Amino acid sequence: MAATVIMPKLGFDMAEGTLIRWLRAEGEEIRKGEALAEIETDKATVEVESTWEGIVRKLLVEAGATVPVGIPIAVIGTRDEKIELESLVGRAEKVGEAGAGARPTQEARTSAPAPSSLLGDEPQRVGLVHASPLARKMAEESGIDLGRLKGTGPGGRITKRDLQAVRSTSAEAVASAEAGSRVRLTSLRKGSGAPRTERREPLKRLRQTIGRRMTESKQQVPHFYVTREFEMGPLLSLRAQVNELLPEEEKLTVNDFLVKAVALALAGFPNLNASVQGSELVWHGSIDVGVAVSVEGGLLNVVCREADVKPLRLISAELREMIGRAREGRVRSQDVEGSTFTISNMGMFQVENFIAIINPPEAAILAFGSILESAVAEQGQVRVGQRMKATISADHRVTDGSEAARFLQALAGCLEQPLQLLI
Repeated sequence: MAATVIMPKLGFDMAEGTLIRWLRAEGEEIRKGEALAEIETDKATVEVESTWEGIVRKLLVEAGATVPVGIPIAVIGTRDEKIELESLVGRAEKVGEAGAGARPTQEARTSAPAPSSLLGDEPQRVGLVHASPLARKMAEESGIDLGRLKGTGPGGRITKRDLQAVRSTSAEAVASAEAGSRVRLTSLRKGSGAPRTERREPLKRLRQTIGRRMTESKQQVPHFYVTREFEMGPLLSLRAQVNELLPEEEKLTVNDFLVKAVALALAGFPNLNASVQGSELVWHGSIDVGVAVSVEGGLLNVVCREADVKPLRLISAELREMIGRAREGRVRSQDVEGSTFTISNMGMFQVENFIAIINPPEAAILAFGSILESAVAEQGQVRVGQRMKATISADHRVTDGSEAARFLQALAGCLEQPLQLLI
């Protein structure tokens, strides 16, 4: 029986998505779990997997269209069954027309100059342009016509490096043209060095989304903060022993231990593993820890699901894969959606401590600083210790200071007696 694929909701606040490209053509076979399309959301370009198996009978939306959540975009069925497509096609065409009217075409944008080695005066391709999702996003933001770009990747695929080269050369050409026409720029000089010029560019879509969501969080969620310091010497020693037994590509990071410890501590504090949804408080049935990851242009949250019941090596492997996909611009929807509690770790930047903004609709977020050597006084003696500070930001509608402090106590038990993280 034929199944209709709709524009998926890839985030609790997602209203529409842009279909970047189809990964299957009409008439091709697709299996459950295989990638069907690349869809751009406010957060990232996501590979959407098919939840059905069969033949792609009809693609209802063209690449480049912006489509509201819930609208049909494709039909999957058996090869010979009769399918009534008219109503779906008619509805999808209206959506496509509305999307085309709302978004400027590539030709209507002002393209920046680009190096002759990469771009030609005439389009190089007709039809499907082979480019990575990140390259497509960079091209859209910069107004570069991918059809004129010669890719240097395998099989002529256009890559991030190609777009960086184009944008770099374009910036130089624009700066030169502005200087020639005596456009006034603010110049800042430091000693006898070269002048620094003021430049402006629109906020990227990801940065706009981060700004909007964090502003809403600070305005609508009554934050409070609790900080605690942890002794990390035992955990660092255990990690070193474990990593001696593992191959280089499977070695555990401190962050892997933090995810596991947070998940175990959360098991005793359901209020912190909850979400406010409208007038309801939802206690989640699983502990799905989101990890903030720095990517080009902003941050993404990758999600380690049921982290309290997974062994450390599995947590590490899953995070390594998801972080890699996020930084390559090819995340999957399940990579970045559905976290119930978030951690943000800036330990690699020699940061003593910091506070983070709650990721709505979650009830709390935990910010980890660096592990630093410090003088520790114990029983009248002073020694050098490995200490780390963490600050929880919590929603006062859901919890209070005493519960947050008790959660940090439980977390200390996990971090300072780390063998239990391996059991």
